[in-house]
Amino acid sequence: MTLLLLCLFIATLMPILAKVPLAYAQNKQEGGYNNKEPRAQQASLTGFGARARAAHENCFEALTMFAPGLLACIATNTTGPLIVNLAITFVVARTVYLFAYWFNIHLLRSSAWLVGFAVSLALIYFALPQSM
Repeated sequence: MTLLLLCLFIATLMPILAKVPLAYAQNKQEGGYNNKEPRAQQASLTGFGARARAAHENCFEALTMFAPGLLACIATNTTGPLIVNLAITFVVARTVYLFAYWFNIHLLRSSAWLVGFAVSLALIYFALPQSM
């Protein structure tokens, strides 16, 4: 159970950690980081900054599928080694996703996204039999 909660904790922190490269890109723009209108500034980013923004936003999107799936497994006591390995796989895939997005390795990024998505679906699927 501890590993599952650790994976949930890491996945929850990912959007915040993914903000660091985005803030770096914003700070590199003329005038520095615009704390008055950061979202408007983010919309004007290109290249690395635009990818950092997209990666940051996608972390929130991924979390909305992973967290309910993992919590459903915990709630139904479906917490064996398979579920633990799936949760770890999600964290690893999402970490790879971030780096692939930041460094513009599009095929690796898409593959890592697909793995994370599949894991999220699998977690929900494996929780289903316990709840019926």
